Amino acid sequence: MALARGRRDRRVDYWPGFVDALSTLLLAIMFLLSVFVLAQFLLSREITGKDEVLNRLNSQINELTQLLALEQSSSQDAQDQLVNLQASLQAAEEERSRLQQLLDRGAGMGAQADAQIGALSGELDSQRQISQQALSQVELLNQQISALRKQIAALETALDASEVRDRESNTKIADLGKRLNVALAQRVQELNRYRSDFFGRLREILSDRENIRIVGDRFVFQSEVLFPVGSEEINEAGRTEMAKLAQAIIELQKEIPPEINWVLRVDGHTDNRPLSGAGRYRDNWELSSARSTSVVKFLIANGVPANRLVAAGFGEFQPLDEADTDEARARNRRIELKLTER
Repeated sequence: MALARGRRDRRVDYWPGFVDALSTLLLAIMFLLSVFVLAQFLLSREITGKDEVLNRLNSQINELTQLLALEQSSSQDAQDQLVNLQASLQAAEEERSRLQQLLDRGAGMGAQADAQIGALSGELDSQRQISQQALSQVELLNQQISALRKQIAALETALDASEVRDRESNTKIADLGKRLNVALAQRVQELNRYRSDFFGRLREILSDRENIRIVGDRFVFQSEVLFPVGSEEINEAGRTEMAKLAQAIIELQKEIPPEINWVLRVDGHTDNRPLSGAGRYRDNWELSSARSTSVVKFLIANGVPANRLVAAGFGEFQPLDEADTDEARARNRRIELKLTER
């Protein structure tokens, strides 16, 4: 144990030395860092100073470059001016030479100038005579213009008188128009009265037939009363009725004044069933026209003047009843009589 304790006592303590060495090293590093920072600072200041000097130098170089360019431009302008002055001087010399030549020639042209002056004087005298003639012509033209103005004034007076006559004529025409309208209205009233009388007589003559009726201002015969199906030939019963109608028209004609230009229009109508095309008529247009023509021809044969009759065919396009029924189609198959003016 004594030996072991002696060994422990003899053990060296290295830690204080290590701490000292580390402190020394740290101080050295700090010193070096300080030197480095100081060197960086001095170097940056040096570089900054050099940059400022370099910038100043660049600025001076730019100024000198601009001055040099300006000087070159001024020199070029001076050269251009010198060239222009030389050209102007040369032109002035040429003009002086030309004027001198003209002056030299002018001495010999005096006689020619005098001769030209004399010729011009003669022409001036001639022009004066021409001017006198022109003045005479102008005076003549003024007289003609005065005469034309008088003629125009006379024409305007005549035009005013014509306008007055036109207004009077228009007034008379308007008055005649009113009278004509009144006369026409009277004729229409008379025709309406005769139409009413005509329908009244037809109603008395044909009152026993159910298939004959009055619709508005028209007297309507159903086609079955007058014609067989698909035919334009008037049947026996239809001829009897048409004979009565012809007699009524003849009697009515005696009462209507001759100045009333009346006609009896006979209109043929069919239903909307198309024809087969195999028969005599190709369509309802032809059938309706043929039936109205048959009635007109029958009336003419029974004494009704032909100039008082008109035949028209309407086919199926003027129906009385739009319904798609047998009853409606039967109503639409008809002959209409209308007393009207031509």
